[in-house]
Amino acid sequence: MEERTLTRKDLRRCWRAWMMHNLSSMSFERLESFGFCLSMLPVAKKLYPDAAQRTEMLRRHASFYNTEPQIGAIVNGMVLGLEEKKANGEPIDGETINTLKVGLMGPIAGIGDSMIPGMLIPILLSIGMALAAGGNILGPLFYTVAWLAIIIPGSWFLFLKGYKMGSGSVEMLVSSKSARLREALSLLGVFVMGGVAASYVKLGTGLEFITKDGVNIHVQQMLDGIFPQLLPLIVVLGTWYLMAKRGVSPVKAMILLLILAAIGVATGLFAG
Repeated sequence: MEERTLTRKDLRRCWRAWMMHNLSSMSFERLESFGFCLSMLPVAKKLYPDAAQRTEMLRRHASFYNTEPQIGAIVNGMVLGLEEKKANGEPIDGETINTLKVGLMGPIAGIGDSMIPGMLIPILLSIGMALAAGGNILGPLFYTVAWLAIIIPGSWFLFLKGYKMGSGSVEMLVSSKSARLREALSLLGVFVMGGVAASYVKLGTGLEFITKDGVNIHVQQMLDGIFPQLLPLIVVLGTWYLMAKRGVSPVKAMILLLILAAIGVATGLFAG
């Protein structure tokens, strides 16, 4: 049988298909499955000239799949390496490949969610928002350029690493060291989000009242003397509670905050 070897161009096409389309067909039934299947499509005919084998491979990779897509590129690389070995007659069956893919999507999501939306994005956004203060165009430009400069080479490196290591990288991804790494990144993400919230969530109250002795008391000054930045903290914790414990979506949470802000400013309850 003629050896079927993937070239660097083949790998690049598969990686690009995943990065461009991983979230293009989202549903609770499939999530990223069609994006994963699409990333296998550029090499399907080369690996499996037989139509029946090719159909089997594509059906295998159209099953439910979901993980953090940037870090998750390593799984695509691993699966591609195993599919290449299977196509060349090595004793690897389709169920093994699918089990490996599904088994890794959880650990990869844990690492990726801690690193990307939990740490990297808040850091880049905080820098971008600081630059954008006063309408500076450098804010959004910095975020866009920095994000692409980190994610594009990073995901390509992980994709190639997965392809070269194959199933040998499984132990690295699900070991106890990996669990400790996820915990450390999650903790770091909490610190980052706390710093961003403390820097950019601003809220004060304009309430004041006069005592029987004629003393004018400003509620905000009194709060600052007892617990500085108490109101912004209440907003952050309240929003977290609604989203994490009550299942409120981010869009609904933002609409609720907008309504409360409008009512508070109109009644004089809130002040900047």
